[in-house]
Amino acid sequence: MLPKSNLLKKAMADGYAVPSFCVWNAETAITVLGVAADLRAPVILMNGPGEFCSLAPADLAAIVRDVYVRFEVPVALHLDHGDTIDRVEECLRAGYTSVMLDFSTRPYAENVAAMREVVALARPYDVPVEGELGHIGQADAVTPEGDGESTLTDPAEAGRFVRETGVDALAVSIGNAHGRYPKLPALDLERLEEIRSATSVPLVLHGGSGTPEEELQRMISLGIAKVNVATELVTALRGSLLEQWQNGRNLWIPTAQAEAMTAMVPVVEKWIRCTGAAGRA
Repeated sequence: MLPKSNLLKKAMADGYAVPSFCVWNAETAITVLGVAADLRAPVILMNGPGEFCSLAPADLAAIVRDVYVRFEVPVALHLDHGDTIDRVEECLRAGYTSVMLDFSTRPYAENVAAMREVVALARPYDVPVEGELGHIGQADAVTPEGDGESTLTDPAEAGRFVRETGVDALAVSIGNAHGRYPKLPALDLERLEEIRSATSVPLVLHGGSGTPEEELQRMISLGIAKVNVATELVTALRGSLLEQWQNGRNLWIPTAQAEAMTAMVPVVEKWIRCTGAAGRA
């Protein structure tokens, strides 16, 4: 069984953030955990509907359960952007130790009602729940999460949302977006500060890839305790595979994949360091 602990509460109290890395098979999970062990850092392994086309939640949970014991670091397995309550329940049964339901495009009342139901489902499992208020859109056309439109989080509504739902963490929209930014994002840190004042739970930054480090440090000081990283990982892996195959190298897929995993290592290392998670395990 995977350990159950709320990594974000400690991070927020101690002034760092836990990096949450997208993984979709044993190789990606082992790569992230290996770097985390080297840097003595807590990490979150996340996946969601965009990754379940490859392996189902039960399969991914079984993989993580088998491999995490090799690495002496705190780890959580997180459902990212759960799209239905049934999906959340499936992941809870599979052994996920953190879950998110994303109803941020729905009317406020529907989002609240659904999050209340998910919180009630998760409590017997002792699993923290992440919600999203304000909608985090896409920065590119290929990222599976979000869409072309973003809606910023209203600070006053955020405080009400946390109180009415009982969520343990809140994903905020302050100008961030999923995917690859065509230019540096315009992040509304004043809005983030107002959200922090209105809420008491750890805050979550989606679309971490491409965020300037100096702004990231400021956001962590304002309550961001979890930073999601996916696009930079996928870009590194895809770039390695393309380079190998365009140059006629490693046409045997297992060999090419093994080399591509090494391209992910500096990305994981960078985010563990810049979130302040290194040495926190």
